[in-house]
Amino acid sequence: MGNQAQKLRQLFREPGIIRLIGAHNALGAALGKRCGFEGIWSSGFEISTSHAVPDASILTMSDFLAAAQSMVDAVDIPVVTDCDTGYGNSNNVMRMVRKFEAAGVAAVCIEDKLFPKVNSLLSGGRQELASIPEFVGKLVAAKAAQRTEEFMVIARVEALIAGWGVGEAVRRAEAYVRAGADAILMHDKDPSATQLRAFLKEWSGRAPIVIVPTNFPHITASEFESLGVKMIVYANQGLRAAVSAMEATFRQIMRDGATAGVEAGIAPMKLLFELQGMPELNRAEREYHRSGAAPTRAVILTAGDHGDAASMSDVANALPLSALDVGGKSLLRRQVETLAQAGVRDVTVVTGYRHEAVECDGVELVHNPDWATTGEAASLMRVPDDNTAPPDQRTLVVYGDVLFDAELLHRVLKADGEATIVVDRSDSHRDGRDGKRRDLVQLTAATAPGRRFLTNGELRPLKKIGKKLDGTADGEFTGIALLDADGWQSLRSRYREQVANGTRKPIHEAPSAERAALTDLLQARIDDGGAVACIEVTSGWIEIHSIEDYQSACRLVAR
Repeated sequence: MGNQAQKLRQLFREPGIIRLIGAHNALGAALGKRCGFEGIWSSGFEISTSHAVPDASILTMSDFLAAAQSMVDAVDIPVVTDCDTGYGNSNNVMRMVRKFEAAGVAAVCIEDKLFPKVNSLLSGGRQELASIPEFVGKLVAAKAAQRTEEFMVIARVEALIAGWGVGEAVRRAEAYVRAGADAILMHDKDPSATQLRAFLKEWSGRAPIVIVPTNFPHITASEFESLGVKMIVYANQGLRAAVSAMEATFRQIMRDGATAGVEAGIAPMKLLFELQGMPELNRAEREYHRSGAAPTRAVILTAGDHGDAASMSDVANALPLSALDVGGKSLLRRQVETLAQAGVRDVTVVTGYRHEAVECDGVELVHNPDWATTGEAASLMRVPDDNTAPPDQRTLVVYGDVLFDAELLHRVLKADGEATIVVDRSDSHRDGRDGKRRDLVQLTAATAPGRRFLTNGELRPLKKIGKKLDGTADGEFTGIALLDADGWQSLRSRYREQVANGTRKPIHEAPSAERAALTDLLQARIDDGGAVACIEVTSGWIEIHSIEDYQSACRLVAR
C-alpha cells in the first residue's frame, strides 16, 4: 500500500511532468505500464461506461473499489482513483479513504459537485457545485481518515465546468489547499483552454496542479509543463480507442463471415498471454508445483525441411511439416495439445525452414537460422538455459514430424533415468518403401525380431543407435526422448566441447559437431559409458514422412 503512495509522492518531488493514462480494469492498467506511463487513472467514466451505465453516480463505491483493486494488483506503478464526489457526505468520504488506501491506491480524487454528479463533459448536463464549506469538510474528513502520510487526496475544482469563472476557481482551489488537499485538479472543457491558462497564471503554486486535457488535445505535455502543470491525466482515450476498434472488428466479422480479414489488425494471442502474466505463471508452476514426477518441459524440433520426403511436396507446398494441416489443426498444435493432456505445458519449439509459417499459441518459438547447415544437436543448443527453472527440471525432446498419443507420453513421463528414449519394436522399421533411412536401434539382450515380448515395466538399455544398423536393428527410434536435468546438461556439454575443439572432432558418425543429430549425441553418451534406457512400444505414434503417413494420420484423428 505505502509503496505505490511513496512512488507517487516521489514523482511529485522530482522534476518533470507526470503522465497518467485512464483505465477501467487490470488489462488497461497493464497496457498503460507497458507503454511507459508513470501512473494509472482509475477512471470513473471508463468504469461506468464499461458497465454500460451513465457516468452519473449510478454505480456504487464497491464497483469502483473492485476495479481500482484489480489495477493495483496488476501493476507496480501508482494508481490514482477518480472517486467522483466521495460517494456521499463526510462520513462516506472517510470510509472511502480507508477502503481505497487499504486496497493499495496511491491517491484518491474527489470533486466539488453535488451528489449525484453528472459527467463534466456532457453537453447541457446539470453541473451543480457544493458550497466551499461543505467540500472543505469532506477534504478535512478525508485527510483525517488516511492512515499513512504518503497517501494523497486530490481536490477537483469544477468551477470552470459550471461556468463560475476563473476567480471562483482560484478561490476554491486556495480553500481546498488550506483544508489539506495535496494537489488540485483544475477541470475545464473549453477547447481553447483560455480560462485554464488564466487560472494557471494566477495560481499561487502552493499545491501542484493536475489537468485532464480531453477537450484540448492539441496542447502538448511540454507546453502544459511550461505553464506550471505537474500531472496530466489522459482519462478516457484508451476506452474510446477500444470501442472504435472493437466495433470495426465486429462489423467486419459479420460482413465477412470469418475472422481472417481482421487477424492482421488485432493483437496476437501471444501479447494477451504476456499481459495475463502466463510466462510468470509457468515459471511459478515449474518452481513450486510438485505433484509426483519432476517438472517437465518439452522441446519440439521442427527446424529441418522435408526435402527427402518427395511425396509430401505437393501436400506441404513449401511449408514446414509442423504447419501441416492434420484434420483441421496443424501438426504442431496437435503435438502441443497432446503434451498438455500429459501435463506438459511448458513447450519450446525450435524452428528453421520457413519459420515464419510456424504459429502456435502458448509456446516459445526459438529460431535456428543455420538450419540448412546444422543438425538437431545444433537446434537443441538454441534452447536457452533458464536460470529460473527448478534444478530437477526434465526435458522431453520430440521430433516435429511425429504424431503421438497421450497414453504413450504418460508411460514416458514415468521414467526416472538420466536418458530414456521410446523405441518401436514392431517390424515397420524393416519396411523401406518410403525410401527413408530410419533411426534404428540395437538393444542389449533383445527378444527375437517380430516375437511377442513382455517387459513388466523393465527398461532395456540401448546398445547402439543410428542409421547404419540394417540387419542388426531391434527397432526404430520414435523421435521421443526424455532427459533429466543431468542428462540434458551432459548432452549439451558434450556438444559444446566438440564444437570448441580446435580439430572439430566429430560426434560419433556426424561429419562435424555442428551437423550432429540427436541420435549422434545419444550414441556418444553410450560410448562415454553413460546409460540410455528404452521404453519398448509397438503403437502410439506415427511419423509423417510420406503421403501414406499423412493419410493415415488424418484418418486417425478423424475417428
